[in-house]
Amino acid sequence: MKPGGGDTFASIPGPGGAGDGLADIVAAGGLHNYQLTLHAKYGPVVRFRLPGAETAVSIADPVLLEATAKVDKRPEKLFEFLAPLQESDNLQTLSAAEHTPWRRVLLSVLAGRRSHEAHFGQFVTLTCDLADRWAASDEPVALQQHLSELSLRMICDYALGAGADSPEQAGRIVSAFEDVLTDQLARLYQADLPGTDAERGARAQQALVFLRTTVDDVLAAHQKVDVAHQDVAGQGAAWPGSAHQGDARRTDTRRTDSSDLISALATAGQPPARIRDTVLMTMLAAHHTTGVAISWTLYLLAQHPEVADRVAEEVADVLGNRPAPDYADLKRLTYLKMVLEESMRLYPPGPYGAREISEDLRVGDYTIPAGTTIFYPIWAVHLNPEYWPQPEVFRPERFSAAESAGRPRLAYIPFGLGPRSCEGAALAMVEAQLVLAVLVRRFRFELAPGHSVVPVERFVLWAADDIRMNLTSRVI
Repeated sequence: MKPGGGDTFASIPGPGGAGDGLADIVAAGGLHNYQLTLHAKYGPVVRFRLPGAETAVSIADPVLLEATAKVDKRPEKLFEFLAPLQESDNLQTLSAAEHTPWRRVLLSVLAGRRSHEAHFGQFVTLTCDLADRWAASDEPVALQQHLSELSLRMICDYALGAGADSPEQAGRIVSAFEDVLTDQLARLYQADLPGTDAERGARAQQALVFLRTTVDDVLAAHQKVDVAHQDVAGQGAAWPGSAHQGDARRTDTRRTDSSDLISALATAGQPPARIRDTVLMTMLAAHHTTGVAISWTLYLLAQHPEVADRVAEEVADVLGNRPAPDYADLKRLTYLKMVLEESMRLYPPGPYGAREISEDLRVGDYTIPAGTTIFYPIWAVHLNPEYWPQPEVFRPERFSAAESAGRPRLAYIPFGLGPRSCEGAALAMVEAQLVLAVLVRRFRFELAPGHSVVPVERFVLWAADDIRMNLTSRVI
């Protein structure tokens, strides 16, 4: 796919017509299908109409994407749907001056090996508990529901130390996020969703109160532990209600080292409202993306049992008789990682990204003017046949060292790119590899008879009626 000639914005190919483009997107069956159609018809750089963006240009070629890799501004209108979760400014659209130090604090925790190791044991416990519940049930498993709840419990443990102590509580939090986002997306894009505006609005308000109360309760408990620690360290006194000083010390060891997101934000001088907003955004992003990435991987493995068997054999070779990996084992599970990466190529958890350029930008043969929304069609990038031969085929070997070496670095962008890429990418990979290792070792997965899996575009790439699987035990 090569861009056409010309040098002005008007020369960028794309569809004509009036309006905001919503009707065209709906007619195509969603934004993903619309993007694939646009790029197939017009090439790797397309000018199009997008609700919430006055002018938009979509780029599906990884070499051309390099010109946008340093852009550090998100279009505010496109991220308005997150506003209800943000009282201290929309963290997704902070200016570069504010965003850069905030991102640095997040990366110091979310991307740190020390923090991953500190929480890995609890991640194993949560995963094995889920596997035990599945083993005890005779019913088909709803992968996306259960794995999103598991991912939420992991991120709550990671960011809060508490907050989703049971699958039931995690399920309430997942549902609450869905209610808030569904209401906002319906208002912004006039989506045809069940219920009236008033009904969705009432559910969303109740959900928002529940989410804020949940995080506030955990933050209050966290502050209480910090005060207890100060008393222990300075006066030798325990926090009222604790059995003895040692309890306060042990609790604080978990909550105030560099693996703790709340402590890192507080130490960096972030105000309480910003800390709460950050925690809510971390919970939202992490439970959606990681849970669906694992579920789509298991869906593909169910369709390719020979690949699933090879993953299971690798896990058995690395673990021996152990039911779950240690943190150090993950880097030895090389084929499992290739399978996960290929799954996220075919089903990227977040299928889109967007930036806004503050000055004119040269992309290939075109000059894109300041103020334009640059649209990252991640799914279209991942299906670009110039860099991914037979792009619809599931083939994990694409991610071998030999094949990866000759590919442009932005041909694969499941976590976005540049200074606004996902801060939790490293943590998500740790969680996903662990969960897959445990589940593929214990179970064979087969799609429930009569159940069809239809991808739908929401905040993440979801399945319309979940992914329902029958499980049988593997011999360990």
